[in-house]
Amino acid sequence: MDIVEFFQLSSGKWSSQRTNHHLTVNQTEGGKADLQIDLLPKNAPDVIELCEQHKMNPELALCGVRASWNGSMEGDATKKTGETLLVPIADSANPNEGKLLRPKSGTETIPAVGRYVIGDDESLTLITEDETMYAEERLWFASPNLRFRTSLLKQLDRFSTSSFYSEIRMGVVKPPADAAAVTQSSAE
Repeated sequence: MDIVEFFQLSSGKWSSQRTNHHLTVNQTEGGKADLQIDLLPKNAPDVIELCEQHKMNPELALCGVRASWNGSMEGDATKKTGETLLVPIADSANPNEGKLLRPKSGTETIPAVGRYVIGDDESLTLITEDETMYAEERLWFASPNLRFRTSLLKQLDRFSTSSFYSEIRMGVVKPPADAAAVTQSSAE
């Protein structure tokens, strides 16, 4: 499986259950969210624009992934909503690894560049780090409509959080022909 296939399998609407464990204060909390994940062709305007923000050749983009969420955490009435765009750029020496572009968020002054690895077990690991933070997320499928995710967030001199997610697809899996359509439109 390659990164485009993984994101194709992830496309759709998901219901996510999450458990966070705050390691420095030994506190656990649960939450839930609705996720929408959409696969974009590499020639989509948003994909090209993000590549240009990163000063990367848009021709190197494999696809784009738009993810949006709407959720809440236990004991917090505030809704957690947001959206991001991810663009994978394969490593020319190893197509199962590469850079993962995303827009800047919050207090960041430049767009973020992470990296991804597709494992032999067909899991996807996403890593983002800078001088103040390290984030690692691992995603895998138990079945086409059940996905698991773990994440670890370490911030220097502040806190560390580990999380476990179980995500159930709300609806049917898109047929594999859609991956061919993305690849086809990307080649044009």
